Amino acid sequence: MLQNITVIGSGSWATALVKATSESGLHVSWLVRSAEQAEHIRVQGRNPRYLSYADLETQNITTYVDVKASLQDSQLVIIAVPSTYLAQTIATIKPEWVKNKQLAVSVKGFVPSTGNTPAVYVENYFPANGQAMVLAGPCHAEEIAMKRKTYLTIAGQDEKILNELCEAISVPYVTTIQNNDPKGVEYAAILKNIIGIATGMAGGLNYGENFQAVITSNAMREIEQFLAVACPAKRDLFNSAYFGDMLVTAYSDYSRNRTLGKLIGRGFPLHKALQAMEMVAEGYNASKELYQVLKKLALNLPLINCVYRVLHLHANPFHEFKLIEKQLV
Repeated sequence: MLQNITVIGSGSWATALVKATSESGLHVSWLVRSAEQAEHIRVQGRNPRYLSYADLETQNITTYVDVKASLQDSQLVIIAVPSTYLAQTIATIKPEWVKNKQLAVSVKGFVPSTGNTPAVYVENYFPANGQAMVLAGPCHAEEIAMKRKTYLTIAGQDEKILNELCEAISVPYVTTIQNNDPKGVEYAAILKNIIGIATGMAGGLNYGENFQAVITSNAMREIEQFLAVACPAKRDLFNSAYFGDMLVTAYSDYSRNRTLGKLIGRGFPLHKALQAMEMVAEGYNASKELYQVLKKLALNLPLINCVYRVLHLHANPFHEFKLIEKQLV
């Protein structure tokens, strides 16, 4: 029976995971960035920087800044850091510290300069631990913090372990969905973040909801095309982990990627738009990494390529969307 877990990461998503798992009765060893943050959580029962309005079940949480100590008693380790920092985070963990522990990844993006999804990177780094589970959406951390009804996808191919984790997360506001397509779920999460930037740019350019609906329907086709080539498998793309996650990122005001796209569409220079973001918009780096993957696969995905050109080739978003208009169906 799953009783003790470690959550690595102290941003909004990690905080939401800690809230849900600790309120389920699990004991959570929480690895955070600083001693000051750890002390504030212990004393105040809140993360001082991220989701600071969310009350935390401190009787079930022990905060750490020492990596080895945070892993000592856990059966499951959930890694929830931005993809940009995944490699340096993993490098602080010795394989013997996670021996015989189940690993799970809740990171949306490519590991920079590797072309690897986070779960694949973790599996390659810790080969003795086997396949890592993937925790995905559709969900925003902010709504978990407010205890709004949320469906959390847990993907993996070990049914016993999936059942244990799903049963362990048992708070009224979170329903867990089992999925046996972890690689497809990871890839879909990467693509939907880029699509979120596209719909945000359209909004910033004053395109209406009619046009944005066409973008999202075409985006789903691009996700389908990519998955069919990158990791072919039998899957229902209308499941929440794919279609639902894409929709919540494309339309929600909580979406960091949509927010970044909207700023760019309104005319903000890219560097100013990135500076204005309080948290990481994973689609920015992912669009650059994915472009190289698409070249290897000889895939032409117009919306994905449009976002890449605007973000990394300094293309004008107004002109790019005029070109996109002619390619949408």
